[in-house]
Amino acid sequence: MTQSAHKIIDMRSRPSFLHDFYGKTPGTKAYDTARWLNRRTGSHDDEHFARSQTVEAFVQEVRDAGIDQAVVVGRDTPALRHSNEEIRDLVSPFRELIGLGSVNPQSQSPKTNAHEIEKAVRQYGLAGINIEPGFGDPPLKPDHPVLFPVYEACQALGVPVFLMSGPTSPSLEYTDPAPVGRVASAFPDLQIVCFHGFYPYVNEIIGVAFRHPNVFVVPDMYIFLPGGGLYVEAANGFLRDQLLFGTSYPFRAMKQTVDDFLQLGWKDEVLDGILHGNAARVLKLQVEGLGQVRHG
Repeated sequence: MTQSAHKIIDMRSRPSFLHDFYGKTPGTKAYDTARWLNRRTGSHDDEHFARSQTVEAFVQEVRDAGIDQAVVVGRDTPALRHSNEEIRDLVSPFRELIGLGSVNPQSQSPKTNAHEIEKAVRQYGLAGINIEPGFGDPPLKPDHPVLFPVYEACQALGVPVFLMSGPTSPSLEYTDPAPVGRVASAFPDLQIVCFHGFYPYVNEIIGVAFRHPNVFVVPDMYIFLPGGGLYVEAANGFLRDQLLFGTSYPFRAMKQTVDDFLQLGWKDEVLDGILHGNAARVLKLQVEGLGQVRHG
C-alpha cells in the first residue's frame, strides 16, 4: 500500500478487460499501443495493466494503490462504446467504484439523449455524463450547438459533464480549451470537468479555469509530461478547488501514479482537496455512504 495518509479518489480509470483499446488482448495492435502509451507517460512497468483482466483484480489494484474510490469512465464514440448499463453493472457491486455514463450527441436525437442521461443518473446511479466531441464523426469542438442539449440536461439534473481532450485527439484544434470557456459562460450552473487537462494547452486551460470557477481540471497522466508543472503551480494557488487527481489507468500504472503525484511539490494545505475533497464535492458523494451518489 502507498504511504499516503490522504483519502484518494481517482477521477479517471478503466479496467483492461473492458476493451481491447485498454489492453484486453495480448498480441494485438491495441495491446502494443497500450504498452507504448504507458512508456510515453512514464510507467515503469509497461504491462502492469495485464493484471486487471477481471473486475475483482481491478478492484484489488485500486486497493493496493491506496485509492479509496476509482471513477470508471463510460465512453460513447464511433470507435469505442460502453453502454451505461455495462458501466452500472461493473461498478455497482463495489464500494470502491463510481461510474460515469456517456452519450453520443451525434448519433441520437436530443430528446433520446436527454432520456438516456436521465436514466443513467436517476435509475443507474451514475455520477455524471462523459462526452468526447473531438472523437465524433465529424469531430466537434466543445461549443458546437449539437452538444448543448447534453449540457442542458446535465445542468438540469445537477450532475457534471466530463469532456476528454488531449494529445491523442484526432487533431489538436479540438484540444484548444477556448470553447470550454464559452460553454462555461453559457451554462454557469454546470460543472465541467476536463479530462487529460486539455494538454498540451496547459496555460490556456488554466486561464479558462481562472475565469470560470465551474471548470475543473483533471490532468491525470499528462501532469507528468513537460509543462505539467504548471498545473501544480496553479493548484498551489487559485486552482486549489478546481484541480482533481486521476491516474488514467490503464495507460499509467496506478500505484506508481499515486506515489509520483505526491512528489510533485504540492503545498500541504491543498493536497486533501486535490486528492479527494474536490472530487467528492463535484460527484456529490454522501459522507455517510461513500460510493453512493446523490444528485441535485
